[in-house]
Amino acid sequence: MKREYINDFIELARDTIQGGQVKEMDRYIQHSSITCLQHCVIVAYYSFYWNRKYHLGCDEASLVRGALLHDYFLYDWHDGDKSHRLHGFYHPGRALANAQRDFHLNDIERDIIKKHMWPLTPALPRFREAWLVCAVDTVSCVIEVVTVIRFLRALRKKWLFGLMRVPKGC
Repeated sequence: MKREYINDFIELARDTIQGGQVKEMDRYIQHSSITCLQHCVIVAYYSFYWNRKYHLGCDEASLVRGALLHDYFLYDWHDGDKSHRLHGFYHPGRALANAQRDFHLNDIERDIIKKHMWPLTPALPRFREAWLVCAVDTVSCVIEVVTVIRFLRALRKKWLFGLMRVPKGC
């Protein structure tokens, strides 16, 4: 990671992170032990990074803001509430409604938020920024979940081997 990239990203992200109820996303788990806010910052940063690195020509301000708000649904989708069923299908619309309530969004930002779950949701992204966030979000989700699965397997293996040790003197 280049220091210049990080500084530019922070400058672009600051107002969005400090606005609305964005910090509330830190109260809700997204994948494994990663909060919604952490996940959105990861997706926003890597979308920004890949855009810069590969000269994709995205509107950086819209890319970062849309990515930061793509999971701005503001509820715990793991809590068993029946209204959270089919979360994967419905949360983009809920996130967009919340973001429109709290921020003035442009077309690119709306497209990112509404369509980041493609192909699970049927509408194709219209802007390159939305395509990029969609791809980075998918990869981030897989990495977040796989990392925890690997950790749990290692923990289980360590626990099982600990049970199988024969105490000294037996």
